Amino acid sequence: MYTFSTSKVSLQNAGSALLIALLVGCASQPPAGDKANNRVRTPTQQTAPNQSRQATPDLRPFASVGAYHATAVSGDYAGYPALNQFIEQMVQKHGFNREYLQGLFSQAKRKQWTLDYLAKSDQGMKGKPSKGGWTRYRAQFLDDRHINAGISFWQQHHAALQRASQQYGVPAEYILGIMAVETTFGSFVGNHRIIDALTTLGFDYQRRGEYFRSELENFLVMSRSEGLDPGKPVGSFAGAMGLGQFMPGSFLQWAVDFNGDGRRDLWNPEDVIGSVANYFAQHGWQAGQPIVSATRGSFHGIDSLEPGADHAYSLDTLVKAGVEPADTCACDYPLRLLLLRHQSKDEYLLGHPNFYAITRYNQSTHYAMAVHELALAIKRGYQRVAVNRSDAG
Repeated sequence: MYTFSTSKVSLQNAGSALLIALLVGCASQPPAGDKANNRVRTPTQQTAPNQSRQATPDLRPFASVGAYHATAVSGDYAGYPALNQFIEQMVQKHGFNREYLQGLFSQAKRKQWTLDYLAKSDQGMKGKPSKGGWTRYRAQFLDDRHINAGISFWQQHHAALQRASQQYGVPAEYILGIMAVETTFGSFVGNHRIIDALTTLGFDYQRRGEYFRSELENFLVMSRSEGLDPGKPVGSFAGAMGLGQFMPGSFLQWAVDFNGDGRRDLWNPEDVIGSVANYFAQHGWQAGQPIVSATRGSFHGIDSLEPGADHAYSLDTLVKAGVEPADTCACDYPLRLLLLRHQSKDEYLLGHPNFYAITRYNQSTHYAMAVHELALAIKRGYQRVAVNRSDAG
């Protein structure tokens, strides 16, 4: 059905070869009070854990929004020395009012469900990739609901998608692929207050606490610069926001005002279209270049290679291991060896630099492949509808 074929190689040790950069899946149940959401995904991480971005010092006289004021932090985060230190940092580095932040954090709620869920996910990351893992993951996204929503969204926002493609060199279907996987074009943007999510993960999640504290800093700076009440925005349980699920640091660096209204709005379709396209362009997207290639060969040295987006190989190295593109390829750039475990077989593909650019949005091979396949399926559907309308006219 899709544009690449499967390898016929059977590999006994394929499971141990795959590095899972980020666990992506569904929780067994939504958190309390979140009954409207029938699925919960792990957070999109648009940057590696050791590459958190922190807002640059900003002491301009912005007015903070919201009637927050307290002489000390109360509520769930009373008596947290690390939070008091964080508040002092925000006062000194960014010129926030201390009493304002103490009032804001007095209203922050500790999300125990989130901590329990991530503890379980962290444990799952230690396991081997299971047989049929790609088959099960793919089935979550490659369905009529996602594809038809993408076709409809393309029809509604054709002009903005065309403009973004021309400006940033990113095909419309890949912009749509991101929004399809992330939120199904806004049907699932999350209903967790960002201040609760990032405070919980910043001060109660040891493994990634430093990363989430930096995102909390970014969120406060973002809210103030955009004139938002920081107690109002909602998103994922990890603090990702809008139709494209940008983390606050990604917003500060790559979000754009694509509709020209003077604001960067992650819930506005046009701004999201431009922001996703800009994100790809800034992470190395190459216009007109391939995404993935099918493979062929003897695969005699495949066990000496590590699959995944974090491992790059020259074409010569791959050929020596018995792996080469099924079609002619002038691949004078690093390639990624991708392992997809189907229910009945294992498949190897080669990821080109544009595939790697997709993984900068989320480091999971499964995620990037879902974006890729959805992009192709949505494009075919959009073209088919256009032809049918032309014939009918």
